[in-house]
Amino acid sequence: MVIRQRAIQAEDKQERRDAILDAALRLLQRAPDRAANVAAVADEAGLAKGTVYLYFPGKEELLLALHERNMHGFFLALITLVEGPGPVGIDDMLALTHKHLVEPPHFLSLASRCFGLLAQSVPAEAAAAFRLRMSDRLVRAGAGLERHFPQLRPGDGVQLLRHSYALIIGLRQMSAAAGTPCGAAPQPPPPALAWRYEDDLDRALTALWHGAVGSDASGSRT
Repeated sequence: MVIRQRAIQAEDKQERRDAILDAALRLLQRAPDRAANVAAVADEAGLAKGTVYLYFPGKEELLLALHERNMHGFFLALITLVEGPGPVGIDDMLALTHKHLVEPPHFLSLASRCFGLLAQSVPAEAAAAFRLRMSDRLVRAGAGLERHFPQLRPGDGVQLLRHSYALIIGLRQMSAAAGTPCGAAPQPPPPALAWRYEDDLDRALTALWHGAVGSDASGSRT
């Protein structure tokens, strides 16, 4: 009976934590350029502000936790793919990237914001714990890639994932910077900046992966 009661309490805590993150996500969707404070998140979740503080000491930790939840979904899908029995191709990786990192609204803007939070606003202990969890996911996913692509040496899988993520975020930031400045009248961008993020990302990732694993791994061989 005691074990069952503890299990229920753990489930309740996870449910409440998810409800807080869901509330933060809704606020972010309504106002992408504003980071909602803890009071606003508490109101949205229907909880007392003190309750939110029990789970997240501040809005920076809350946003980082929301970003990590998104990344967990990506890594869960990636690890399931590379640890499965079927073959994996570059097209499979592009499809997974679009589904989990490119298509979800506000994922990329939140990811870019969290880079700054880690460097400036998140307490060092919390930032280090986040990096360690991300490292564990990278190592496991990278090892799975190396089993599917024999061209990769030990450690190359992690490096390939790091470089891929840098491309995803870097090109997104360039795309945002190339847009019309806030308050200015809409105008066409210069020719060198007239590009579509999703298309440019596919070309860059395909070139990166071909260089790492060879041109014969384009499609899934299922």
